[in-house]
Amino acid sequence: MSDVQVWIKETVTTNPVVLFMKGNAQFPQCGFSGRAMQLLKACGVENVVTVNVLDDPEIRQGVKEYSNWPTVPQLYIKGEFIGGSDIMNEMFESGELQTLLKA
Repeated sequence: MSDVQVWIKETVTTNPVVLFMKGNAQFPQCGFSGRAMQLLKACGVENVVTVNVLDDPEIRQGVKEYSNWPTVPQLYIKGEFIGGSDIMNEMFESGELQTLLKA
């Protein structure tokens, strides 16, 4: 496992909610990342750790390999990969995302 993979694993397992995104919580730099943040805020999440993949190409590629998921944003809850903004949206509409975040 590379240093980047180790760092990603440590980040997602030591923080309850982690979002790998383009930009940050205050300034998302793509619509999908912005939507993901809106959904988390709508669920009442206050302590989300965001990682700006635009800051480091190794992390941007590494998170795709870590999750075996080709796109960003990527949401992790309690170390488990949840999905991107489309999956988050579907889960939000069904109430599943709120349940996972409150568990």
